[in-house]
Amino acid sequence: MPKFIVDLSALRNGFIRKLALEEMPDSEVLIPDIVLRKIRERFLSGDKWLLQNLEESVKLLRERGISLNILPVQSETPEALIGEALRIDATIVTCDLALASIAEALNVKCMYMPPSSKLKLEDFFKENVMSVHLKEGVQPRLKRGTPGNWRFETLEEVILSREDLEALVEGFMDRVRSGEAYLEIDRDGSKIFQMGPYRIVVTYPPFSDGLEITAVKPIVKLTLKDYKLPSKLVSRLETQAEGILIAGAPGMGKSTFAQALAEYYLSLGKIVKTIESPRDLQLPEAITQYSKNVSNPDEIYDVLLLSRPDYTVFDEMRGTNDFKLYADLRLAGVGMIGVVHATSPIDAIQRFVGRVELGMIPSIIDTVIFLENGIVTKVYSLETIVKIPHGLRDSDLARPVVQVKDYLTGEVEYEIYVFGERTFVVPIKRREISETSSILENVLNRYVDRCRVEIQGDEAVIYVDEDEVGKLTRKCLRRLERAGRRMGITNFRIEAMRD
Repeated sequence: MPKFIVDLSALRNGFIRKLALEEMPDSEVLIPDIVLRKIRERFLSGDKWLLQNLEESVKLLRERGISLNILPVQSETPEALIGEALRIDATIVTCDLALASIAEALNVKCMYMPPSSKLKLEDFFKENVMSVHLKEGVQPRLKRGTPGNWRFETLEEVILSREDLEALVEGFMDRVRSGEAYLEIDRDGSKIFQMGPYRIVVTYPPFSDGLEITAVKPIVKLTLKDYKLPSKLVSRLETQAEGILIAGAPGMGKSTFAQALAEYYLSLGKIVKTIESPRDLQLPEAITQYSKNVSNPDEIYDVLLLSRPDYTVFDEMRGTNDFKLYADLRLAGVGMIGVVHATSPIDAIQRFVGRVELGMIPSIIDTVIFLENGIVTKVYSLETIVKIPHGLRDSDLARPVVQVKDYLTGEVEYEIYVFGERTFVVPIKRREISETSSILENVLNRYVDRCRVEIQGDEAVIYVDEDEVGKLTRKCLRRLERAGRRMGITNFRIEAMRD
């Protein structure tokens, strides 16, 4: 009597039912006990689909008069199944390409059926489709458009079944085994694949309430020139910026910009590496992409220091370990480009507060680039000075303050300082700057006919007519200093006004 050993992939993809109808008359089907244990584990965790699939398969086997038995196996490794197949002269039934290839190489009888999903992921990605959302029992949905300008669409032709999605996932696994894709993360409740340009997230019960597949594909590939950045910013990126943060909300084009920046540095003759999770940046072969998920911070640190890149792109920084690794590499002299989720540019900086010492932040981050709808809308630079923090008055309270400036205008927009045991992030409102200028101008108007005051951080620049500079007596300057001290101004600079 012919014997067939069925593995989990064959059960999951309905291969048993197909063979029962076509190729298993007067035979014996053997299910490894490890497969039953996995079905039990899934059932106890809330996923009943595998058990239902087993019940349907057993019912069909009995109707066809096919014998069914349990085969004790130590594990479901290829070695164990192939060893049992050789021992009892059985045929392995599988949808696992790797297992089938090993069996064929060892001349072990094997029946291989590739996953036969009616769905093809590539078929969904047409005409500016950004992402595809597939879930059992639900119609396929997709997001069409561009970052910041998209709409959801529902495809009404079909309701997705669990079996269709399982076959699709098994197809992804086959591509991993053949080297056409990467399995970046493999957990009980989720898997993350990188398959060419597609980033694919798969979730299972009980982590999700049903099998769900989300696939994302970048729809545009830009160069740095396409962003039409100010020449001042391009010059900074080329010659000065070495601790760069690229920030923005999800889907706003951060990774696309990081990709363009990495290729720009490569074109300048720089050595560029990336740290990604998953490896979804579409980059030239000359840029090596490291996976955070199959390594640890120590390994990444050692490899990057020994390989000596000029710049490292750290995509998707999330946890404390990511920020500490970024800081360690930056302080070691590696140019860093970090990509973080943030709803405002100051939020990106605040994610370092508490994770590293405040005074070290400007040494770690020198440039923050914020994107909205794929456009660079704000650029910050950071520096540390000793001054009276904004909002405080007593000169005894002077301390190191991190100033966050709009890089293109030079205006201070935030101050970060430690007071007691707390760290404060204080916005410097333009209205307050205007009020400070007005108060100082009122003092000056008692001594000169025409004046203008500009506030630059904790410094006031006083513009008066050249022939009236001599009217600024010591008494006038003392009054200015007293008025300025109350508003956090510690330095004054006098310049001649030009019409």
